[in-house]
Amino acid sequence: MAESAVSFVLDRLSAWIREERQLLGSIGENAEFIRDELGHIRAFLRVADEKEETDPQLKEWVTQVRDIAYDAENNLKARRQIYLEMEAIRSRVKSISKSQQRYKDIYGTSDQESGRAKSTWYDSRGDALLLEEAEVVGIEKPKSQLIQWLSATDSCGLKVISVVGTGGLGKTTLVKKVYDDPTVKMHFSAHVWMTVSNSFKLEELLRTMIRRLVSEVKQPPPQGLKSMDVDEMKEFVYKFLQHRSYIIVIDDVWRVSAWEALKYAFPRSGAFGFIVITTRFQSIGHVASNETNGHVYNLEPLSQEESKTLFCRKAFFEGSCPSYLEKIAEIVLKKCEGLSLAIVVIGSLLATKSNIDEWKKFHRSLGDEIEGDHLRRMTKLLSLSFYDLPYYLKSCFLYFSVFPEDYLIHKTKLVHLWIAEGFVQPKQGKTMEEVAEEYLKELLDRSLIQLAETQDDHTRSPIRVRVHDLLHAMILSKSREQNFVTIANGGGTTWPAKSRRLTIHGSLKGTVETKGCDNLRTVLVWDLAHPLSKLNLDKLLGSGSRLQKVLELEGAVSGTIPDEVFKLYHLKYLGLKNTKVEYIPKLIGKLLNLETLDLRDTNVTELPVEILRVRRLRHLFVHCYRGQRGSRLFDDVRGCKAPYRIGCLSSLQTLLGIEATQAEDTTIVKEIGKLTQLKKLGIMKLRKEDGLDLCLSLTKLASLHELLIASNQEDEIMDLQYPMSPAPPITLLHLRGPLQKVPEWIPSLHGLTKLTLGWSRIIDDPLESLQYLPNLLDLELWHAYEGKGLWFKAAGFEKLKKIWLLRLNQLRCVKVEKGSMPFLQELCMWDCKLVEEVLLGIEHLTNLECITFTDMSEGFVTTLEKQKEGGDQWKLANIPKIEIYSLSNGEWQGRHL
Repeated sequence: MAESAVSFVLDRLSAWIREERQLLGSIGENAEFIRDELGHIRAFLRVADEKEETDPQLKEWVTQVRDIAYDAENNLKARRQIYLEMEAIRSRVKSISKSQQRYKDIYGTSDQESGRAKSTWYDSRGDALLLEEAEVVGIEKPKSQLIQWLSATDSCGLKVISVVGTGGLGKTTLVKKVYDDPTVKMHFSAHVWMTVSNSFKLEELLRTMIRRLVSEVKQPPPQGLKSMDVDEMKEFVYKFLQHRSYIIVIDDVWRVSAWEALKYAFPRSGAFGFIVITTRFQSIGHVASNETNGHVYNLEPLSQEESKTLFCRKAFFEGSCPSYLEKIAEIVLKKCEGLSLAIVVIGSLLATKSNIDEWKKFHRSLGDEIEGDHLRRMTKLLSLSFYDLPYYLKSCFLYFSVFPEDYLIHKTKLVHLWIAEGFVQPKQGKTMEEVAEEYLKELLDRSLIQLAETQDDHTRSPIRVRVHDLLHAMILSKSREQNFVTIANGGGTTWPAKSRRLTIHGSLKGTVETKGCDNLRTVLVWDLAHPLSKLNLDKLLGSGSRLQKVLELEGAVSGTIPDEVFKLYHLKYLGLKNTKVEYIPKLIGKLLNLETLDLRDTNVTELPVEILRVRRLRHLFVHCYRGQRGSRLFDDVRGCKAPYRIGCLSSLQTLLGIEATQAEDTTIVKEIGKLTQLKKLGIMKLRKEDGLDLCLSLTKLASLHELLIASNQEDEIMDLQYPMSPAPPITLLHLRGPLQKVPEWIPSLHGLTKLTLGWSRIIDDPLESLQYLPNLLDLELWHAYEGKGLWFKAAGFEKLKKIWLLRLNQLRCVKVEKGSMPFLQELCMWDCKLVEEVLLGIEHLTNLECITFTDMSEGFVTTLEKQKEGGDQWKLANIPKIEIYSLSNGEWQGRHL
């Protein structure tokens, strides 16, 4: 918004005046005048941001302020003509300042708490992130019907079930609840969820479908998947599903042609399969379902009573509406028309209103604005939540317009982008990243964005988020209105003369520039089909765009990094993930303002010493996955060499993928102890002799939350048996390499929630040391134990929810005492060939939802089947889902017990 633009210019202008005061003369007077006047204007902009939607003249004034701020920023670099430019800008600022007083008289100032973060009836409403089944209203009847159709045992071949209803009704929520239901899961050996959306690409959709299908049966993607054409991929899907039971959800289908393009990939005979489609269009639902004698379910809006129940759960801490607000609530709900999305968003908005006067004010804002066709009414209704946002969240929320529809946005990337853009305001006692995460949580609390993936089911810490497509459409509308971003998607885009941000979706083909890229501050590339040509890169990075702050080129660079990148002095974020870049030039040392450098999955193996000049660097990602993510090979992740004196980068909070050894046979583990701001550390190629120095360094990292350590070789011991006092506050720990025993400091990590031990080959039972970790939720052991038995003792692992036991080659017996792992939900055993019987005491795991056995011995599978059918079946009777996977003719086959 305008406030953030003015703030950035004020910072730049103040720094420029300080640096060149003696050379400025009368130019300096103009610059100081502009700085001071913009400072006064900034104080009022927070009011203006809230009021501009209802006052066209004020809206125009805000636009003028934003343009002046951008022009002032542009002209700071034009040294030859700066005198004339400053004179002109001073004159414009004077005029703007005079206009400001009139609006101040009408609307007051920011002292009146305009755009404030208002107090609420609840404490942070963190539970607003969790829309559990008990909280979903009106879902039982449709859910029951869909499950009945999917559970029909007399079905054979393919059937399509279409869930049809207008946008915002909750189609996706309903189908997700059905898809995740254990009674549905148990009927199918393959389960895949695909989102199509309005702008899908068939090739990418099929490619993603194949990856997800093969991962369901523990297979790697087929060789040459990236080069397969559409027909080859359809044939693969067809053959894969032909003799399997499967359920595939195709969410958000907009065109009949999308279904027509996909339907021949699904076998009509020789399989037991369901396709579940969600769509807004009756025609699509009937075409798809009628072809297979399937079913169409028309989802209806919530009833008045259901609407009120859902609204009260979102708006009031106690879940009931106070009598003095009932009349207003009734009017608001009438406008929502039974649409779940509108009710949730508006209810979450009103939860931030602390008294009846604020409710009445909101009620008045509804007025007659929400009239006309359904889509326009919904957009208007959802826009009210945008207007209500505090000033510091408006730019953050508009930023979701730079991402494609239905894009899953990684929290870490989003936070770093917000900071680089200048949207995040400093807050005493908190890092910028912590403040940005608070912003994200507030948007989640307001139900304006949705959780797409979480760290775990207990903390529900976001990993990825998404925006509902109706909200995304509203955000796009606001972004276009404010010239916030220009979107190039291959459809022939004209760039506005003062375009500040360019986001490229899929292709730059057909894009036309009006005045080049002179005003660009941000360039972002998503899902590019092919790397950008040198010509297009040169256009984006030309001499007119030297004030760029954000450059996200994921998958867009085919060779070396263009030299123009290193002329972008103000660059704060450089993303080169998944490119073919092989080295980082020495010119990297010129990017003195760089804060985030993302080199994941590139061919870069060593960082130049010049990177040590980039002292503001906060986040450095340099690891590379050699094969498929999640593979079980020791060397599937590669690191990157760093200069020995990396400890001078004292602002680093993230350092992932750095190698401990250097070509000159020195170590950098001592340097790591100087990086006292580190929160995430991934260190590769650790030698045995470096263990003591690393442990000493780790004791100095008082903010470290995530730690990954990998040994130099698969058979080289990591000597980590040294005390760490104090131990860092680690919540996620991954040790990859041989250990003599469980390091003594691990049991002292009371905040640890996830622990992975890989290739550890520990002789003594590791559970003895780990069982009393008070907050451990997730435990994975890969090649981690050489003993014959694992003993889960009573009162051990009191919060554990998931455990994976993989390739424990000497393991013969697993015993579970009553009272151990009382909250365990998921158990996976993989390639433990000497285990001959199911866990002794498995009946004590009363909350177990799913067990998966993969590549176990034939004797084990036979024993399991007998136990399931024989006198001991009661021990397994309460487990909803038991899956067995085995390798047959080079292909994984799965089935349910």
